[in-house]
Amino acid sequence: MKYAQIQSSCECQAKLFADLDETRCVLRGWAKDMRRKQESTAPAHAIHADQEKFQVGWLCPFCNRNTLRAFDASGLSWRAAPDPAPEPASAAD
Repeated sequence: MKYAQIQSSCECQAKLFADLDETRCVLRGWAKDMRRKQESTAPAHAIHADQEKFQVGWLCPFCNRNTLRAFDASGLSWRAAPDPAPEPASAAD
């Protein structure tokens, strides 16, 4: 599976991030407040993901604003998703 990572800034100056799958649906969203050196989950949603120009909306966890940003699909940079971590070995009795 491939994914693309997008980012934008909120009005409160936090950085908003989202990982998108190949259909441009959001896999996860998060935000970083560089001033406080904090990272938090930021719910995100892709709007009109099937179109060349689409939007992503975030709920900023630091200021509680809904932030909507437009993106162009031709500007996405795709990467291979990392392999999942191996299953932990069960303890022998």
